[in-house]
Amino acid sequence: MPTLTDYQQFAGTHWETGTVHNYLAYRGARAPHTGAPFSEALLLGVSGGLVVGYFTFRYEGWDPQCNILTRNTFNPFDTMLSRLGVVQHREQTASSQKAADLLAQTLDEGVPAIVWADMWSLPYNGLDASEDMWVMFPILVYGFDPDAGVAHIADRARVPLTASAADLATARGRVKKDKHRLLTLDPPRPEKLAEAVAAGIWDTIRLFTEKPPKGAAHNFGLAALRYWVEMLTLPKKRNSWARLFPPGLPLYAGLTSAYHFAFLFGKGESEDAERGLYADFLEEAAAILDRPALREVAAAFRASAAAWGALAEALLPGTVPPLVEARRLMRERHTLFLARGGDAVAELRALDARLATIREGMLEEFPLDAVGAAALQAGVAERLTRIHDLEAAAVAALRAAMA
Repeated sequence: MPTLTDYQQFAGTHWETGTVHNYLAYRGARAPHTGAPFSEALLLGVSGGLVVGYFTFRYEGWDPQCNILTRNTFNPFDTMLSRLGVVQHREQTASSQKAADLLAQTLDEGVPAIVWADMWSLPYNGLDASEDMWVMFPILVYGFDPDAGVAHIADRARVPLTASAADLATARGRVKKDKHRLLTLDPPRPEKLAEAVAAGIWDTIRLFTEKPPKGAAHNFGLAALRYWVEMLTLPKKRNSWARLFPPGLPLYAGLTSAYHFAFLFGKGESEDAERGLYADFLEEAAAILDRPALREVAAAFRASAAAWGALAEALLPGTVPPLVEARRLMRERHTLFLARGGDAVAELRALDARLATIREGMLEEFPLDAVGAAALQAGVAERLTRIHDLEAAAVAALRAAMA
């Protein structure tokens, strides 16, 4: 049955930009300004680039959560492809058998297939499948043998991944809107690249400085950083951390979820909230648009990347043993998956078990009292203010460079 035996593309990190990078690299698409595959940094920039998003959630029966967005999430996948002039060929069916047949047919034609799958249903992620948890993301299938019951997959890890045909079918069928969707792509149109890059840059400028396409203004951009600082330092505010994340398990959950979403979820090895990747994009954009000033803006975002690294330390500081252990374990889990994929599942589950033990300990004895918790939050706020000032200057310089 069909397997692309020459497939070796595993550099893509994010479900959307990384999967498209892997696909285009295999198909031989080359960026006109480099003669190399379209980089994930370039695809990030074209898709809308960076943002700061700040959201908190509290649902009965679940730990409270702080969700931090670091890149544009307003339809980035289709935006990226449309701007580059990429024609999409989509197939979708309600039938799992027809979906399997379409997948095999696509691979028989020598083309990998982008499919949408629930990450909780794919065992190589080392997550416990649950009726209450699902999230659909694009991944790349480059081999499929229903007779042997195996699929070969590229999905963030730097190594090949496998899933049983049954698990892949379950993952692909989890959500009706994305059920058994399959996508192949035509190559980008080189003449569209400069316009696409410029549009992506203006998206970033607007997301940092203007009202977002959806949602409250204080949840996005520079306003989100200021709002987060307020929530950390003004305890009487309605959605303050003092109210949503008091010392104990709620504060532990708030700190670890903020760290997870800012520095791990869909990210690479760097603890920089993707600012370094965006700086790489701006270096490419300087050449594509013939705007040398963008290289100086790239340096400004690299300074911001370092400030985000300082925020990671402030969220889970080395001075508080269970918090720094949680940070170490979470990062170890992340880097293990990137390096070894499904071969590391036993270790991933062992790390999760230790993290669960630390979480349980927060129910009995939290390492900080109210004064210590307030001091930790003040330290986080200080780092956020530094990020705000650096990114305000970087975005202003970005606007000037595009004038």
